[in-house]
Amino acid sequence: MSFFRQSRRPDLGTNIRVSFEFFPPKTEVMEERLWETVTRLAPLNPEFVSVTYGAGGSTRERTARTIKRILTETDVNAAAHLTCVDATKEEVDTVVREFAAMGVKRFVALRGDPASGVGAHYKPTPGGYENGADLVAGLKAFADFDISVSAYPEKHPESPDFATDIDMLKRKVDNGATRAITQFFFENDLYERYVEKVRRAGIYIPILPGILPIHNFTQVTNFCSKAGTHIPGWLTERFDGLENDPQTHALVASAVAAEQVLDLVERGIQDFHFYTMNRADLAFAICHLIGIRPGGTALEANLAGAAA
Repeated sequence: MSFFRQSRRPDLGTNIRVSFEFFPPKTEVMEERLWETVTRLAPLNPEFVSVTYGAGGSTRERTARTIKRILTETDVNAAAHLTCVDATKEEVDTVVREFAAMGVKRFVALRGDPASGVGAHYKPTPGGYENGADLVAGLKAFADFDISVSAYPEKHPESPDFATDIDMLKRKVDNGATRAITQFFFENDLYERYVEKVRRAGIYIPILPGILPIHNFTQVTNFCSKAGTHIPGWLTERFDGLENDPQTHALVASAVAAEQVLDLVERGIQDFHFYTMNRADLAFAICHLIGIRPGGTALEANLAGAAA
């Protein structure tokens, strides 16, 4: 007996929309590597790409240069990250004006992690925006920007419960958020249950699943322990013994992420956000596996091949 699978449709790539997040460049060498990543992934026609920057804008100048290059040298929509960390409202507002002058119309508005790192106690900056909801309101006071915000399928580690966490998301939406992008997760049931909770709370903006290709399992494990993200046993087994085998590690990482995306496609999800960690090879391979091709869709490629 055959069972029809949405994830094996020849036109799969025409139905999936992706966006990419890039890590902030700390040196000129990293800045150039970031640009190589951008140019590698831009032909996949993402909905938008975003570039983060360090706490207090520690990589602000290089990030701004990269965003400007994306806007002037590609056809890709660029979103600028903003956080509340270590900056007053006036300082954040100055950054908004600078990005808006470049032509930026999209922002990713986050409270942000403390400068001391994920898991440390967060304390609002005196005279600064209090949280993500406050920051969204500040952005909307400037212009009708497209604003993405964060969401947490396993709740934010500082939230006492899901009700409190979802109430914060609702405040962001009420203040003008366009969409939410989730913290990365590895069990799709967690995402599905979270979306159900959000909808029951009367929140109807798109909730994009954040997908993290595992570039380094040890590093990801350490980050997850601080961020409250569960790593299932089966995932640990997939990467067992690959600590000194980067080539196989990358192949497994691509397969694991593509498997996760295709399972979500079967559940009706069409929009995905990839935390690339500036690893163009992993993101590109995953997109290929889910039917997205440079300069065209999988269906167009299939038709061209059939006509040849």
